[in-house]
Amino acid sequence: MSPEKRIKLAICLVLFFLGAGTVGYTLIDGYTPLDAFYMTVITITTVGYGEIQQLSPAGRIFTIFLILSGVGSIAFTAGAFTELVIERSANPNRWKKAMDKKIEKLKGHTIICGHGRVGAAAAEYFKKNHAQFVIIENSPEGVEELQELGYHFIQGDGTREEILLKAGIKRASSVLAVLNSDPDNLFAVLTARELNPVLHIIARTEHSSSESRMLRAGADSVISPFVAAGQRVAESLLAKGTTLSKHLDSIDTSLVKPEWMQVSEQSLLTGKSVADAGNILHGSIIGIRRETADALLPATDMLLELGDNLLILRDPIRVHSGVVTVQPKKIVFIDDNPVILRLYTRLFQKAGFNIMGAATGQEGYDLVVKEMPDGVVVDFHLPDTTGLVICEKIKALSGTENMKLFLFTANEQEDVRKMAKAVGVERVVVKSPDAGEIVALVSSDLG
Repeated sequence: MSPEKRIKLAICLVLFFLGAGTVGYTLIDGYTPLDAFYMTVITITTVGYGEIQQLSPAGRIFTIFLILSGVGSIAFTAGAFTELVIERSANPNRWKKAMDKKIEKLKGHTIICGHGRVGAAAAEYFKKNHAQFVIIENSPEGVEELQELGYHFIQGDGTREEILLKAGIKRASSVLAVLNSDPDNLFAVLTARELNPVLHIIARTEHSSSESRMLRAGADSVISPFVAAGQRVAESLLAKGTTLSKHLDSIDTSLVKPEWMQVSEQSLLTGKSVADAGNILHGSIIGIRRETADALLPATDMLLELGDNLLILRDPIRVHSGVVTVQPKKIVFIDDNPVILRLYTRLFQKAGFNIMGAATGQEGYDLVVKEMPDGVVVDFHLPDTTGLVICEKIKALSGTENMKLFLFTANEQEDVRKMAKAVGVERVVVKSPDAGEIVALVSSDLG
């Protein structure tokens, strides 16, 4: 039993014996309620002032039992309080366990990486509107402030996978990356997007040159406090009373994706500068992990060492002399739900595929004819036709003998599987909340 529960039990016992003693003296020896309560208190606490009036033999027997039980309850209470004080003194980080339990119960919350000026303002707004949120803060000063404010928080590095998982990123609805530097925010976005592809991620940047990198890394939108402040001043001066907004859904991130690569003997990158290695890899090296140290947005003249792990943003993978690369397999994904299409586009990109999306059956069919992909994932219900019809049309094309078709549906009935098999579908993929499992299934079949 925890010390808190022991204290509650002890207090209940004391109150019980106080009540029982008061009632007993009133009934047995005719004490007034006040005199009976007073007699009970001095008996339980063993003060020994003496009886208010002479006790009857029955009253004396009752007093004996009251002393034994009452003193025991007082001793139990004192012991429980002492245990709690000793435990808290011996374990100064006990509050962390309590905080972790509270965070584990959160769902659909926002994770704020960093409690600087922007993070503090966001947290204050969330609290005012009774929204659930968790703050990740690394500085001891910031942690002390968060304790005083009573916010849900975790002490640690907001760019680290284990810290984000501890903050409940799998259950969260959004992430606000407002750390002190653009490189830290970039890594936070990359890690968060990988852990939860459906998150809404907003990242802070101080330099306009970092905005495109944030978007390519997986941020849904990018904010700049300085730019926003400038815009507000200009709007105020011009008295237009409007605010600018960015429509980022139209940005195509399918051509570039972040990936990790290790510098091996075969890569011929050992001793190369970051700039030269970027040219060889057809991309930008945005991070280097060397043993346990990270270099974010490294200097262009920094030399690579054997065993370095490089975080690269590059164009579609191409074969280049001296670099072992693999041409990614093509997938056409046909689904009229834009959220589903966007989710699986990101997931298949992270799995190493070159994925192309289509919102209608005809658009998807035309894309298949043009690209001749290795695999096609088709939703069963489409606005202009059905997935079965599209699969049948694709299989009728010349050169699609080795093309694998996947019917994406929530219908698990056996007749659907039979019809799918009849038109050449490789596998019926049942829709599931675990999107990663579906990607793994398709990836396995495509080899």
